[in-house]
Amino acid sequence: MKHPVTLVRGDGVGPELAQVTKDVLDATGVEFDWHIVEAGVDVMEEKGTPLPDDVLESIRETKTCIKAPITTPVGTGFRSVNVALRATFDLYACVRPCKSYEGVRSRYSDIDLVIFRENTEDLYAGIEFEKGSVEARRLIDSIEELSGRRIRGDSGISIKPISVFGSERIVRSAFEYARKNGRKKVTAVHKSNIMKFSDGLFLATARKVAEEFSDIEFEDRIVDNMCMQLVQKPELYDVLVLPNLYGDILSDLCAGLVGGLGVAGGMNLGDGGIAIFEATHGSAPKYKGMNKVNPTAMLLSAVLMLRHLEETDAANRLEAAIAKVIAEGKSVTYDLKPTRDDPTAVGTREMGQAIVDAMQTCSV
Repeated sequence: MKHPVTLVRGDGVGPELAQVTKDVLDATGVEFDWHIVEAGVDVMEEKGTPLPDDVLESIRETKTCIKAPITTPVGTGFRSVNVALRATFDLYACVRPCKSYEGVRSRYSDIDLVIFRENTEDLYAGIEFEKGSVEARRLIDSIEELSGRRIRGDSGISIKPISVFGSERIVRSAFEYARKNGRKKVTAVHKSNIMKFSDGLFLATARKVAEEFSDIEFEDRIVDNMCMQLVQKPELYDVLVLPNLYGDILSDLCAGLVGGLGVAGGMNLGDGGIAIFEATHGSAPKYKGMNKVNPTAMLLSAVLMLRHLEETDAANRLEAAIAKVIAEGKSVTYDLKPTRDDPTAVGTREMGQAIVDAMQTCSV
């Protein structure tokens, strides 16, 4: 049976990564019905939006999407396409495995963490009020009336909503993943010592959900302490579950433990049957068209997609091939070489082909 899959080509180096990922996935022997669509800054002028309707329609139809990186402007311009996709399809769980692979430069080894980040609430809900706006002034007055505390009039304001509903479903998904995948512990991360009515609610909800999973160890950590713990003794942790902002920050920290965003895949899941898989790094527009960037993060996202589609054998062979090519260190991109100016480094396409070749000899 062919799996219908939407492939979003992205912008910057996205189209190159998308093509290599498609080629590698086709080489697994799994059959796909590809729906290839365009999104990002490259279609802004023509479509008037970085996220055209045909992209959304395709994802609704296929239910499964693998997305190449898309540029997100800093400070100005359109909001993140990633955030828009998560909101549109209520993909409340951003899941980021961070795993050590032999041959990747890192100060650590044997890291095997999975981060569950709540995707729809917290400060990333996008409820903001611009400095000096009528709405901001009204909100400042209302807050003073309700709390007796005055916010400075030249403030921009973001609202941090955290609900029982949102907290319960992300914590439950973390525990269910842990149980299904033989994980031993779930750690809830928060700042409830300061934000007692938002983070405090998240923690209280996590504790309640944990009661239903007596076979999984549960603990909690304050977010700043968690950062220190991960740097000092990451081997003590397994599955982490966090509100949106902390999840964004700590998932990058954990990626740093295993060598960086170039070797960190990710997936976004919800309850509606739609799943989106993506590399977690940016679009690197300065490398566009240079056949230079490391395809590992997007290929590891493809591994996650194969497992989601219950193509377990293909997923295991692909991950083993990726690990083999990286460990050999021969047909890898510049960032996976001992030095970044190593003349033996290969391009994106060549590393993809080496992984295809390695799949022929990998047995799992």
